[in-house]
Amino acid sequence: MAELDPKVARIVDRPGHGDDSDEDALIAELEDDSELDAFREQRLQQLHAEFSRAKEMRATEHGTYAEIKDEKTLMDITTSTKLCVVHFFKSDFNRCRIMDGRLESLALRHYDTRFLRINVENAPFLVTKLKVQVLPCVLAFVDGISVDRIVGFEGLGRSADTFTTRDLEARLLRANVLVRAKIANEDGSQYAQTSGKAMKATKVEDDDDDDWD
Repeated sequence: MAELDPKVARIVDRPGHGDDSDEDALIAELEDDSELDAFREQRLQQLHAEFSRAKEMRATEHGTYAEIKDEKTLMDITTSTKLCVVHFFKSDFNRCRIMDGRLESLALRHYDTRFLRINVENAPFLVTKLKVQVLPCVLAFVDGISVDRIVGFEGLGRSADTFTTRDLEARLLRANVLVRAKIANEDGSQYAQTSGKAMKATKVEDDDDDDWD
């Protein structure tokens, strides 16, 4: 996929420019740019193409964080979708609820990637096959092949119990399951932008509720 011009990316990636966005308003914003340059027409074409592609992707349930109820459906989606992130969870686990919030924030922006969740109680075969033992467990798939596994909050934030949406985005970017960064830290450390509001990094008490097997 061709890389977007930075000015175009800043507009289309901004919170609030979702599936109800007015394309004319987005184009007007780009045209109002005070910088007159030779790339304006190219940028307008990119913006139109990106807007149209986003609408097509969202029509196929991209841009949502969906719960899948059975294993076969989950396997069908992960093998037929180029970029996919799957959260294996239990609803009564606090850490799973925190991970859900972060993944939902990413799903709203990263419409190139499918974001899914499945309760481990509905996926006994996959839990065994994929050796899911600690929750939350997040698997990243590219072309149906698992390319990364996040166990608990391991490898996300500055400590074992604290991470932001931006931390999670950075990890999934390294796995090449996201196309480009879309969430910016406010101060470069403890805050991440999500749904247009600042979210503090969450500190989770060690209650061992993520030990599941």
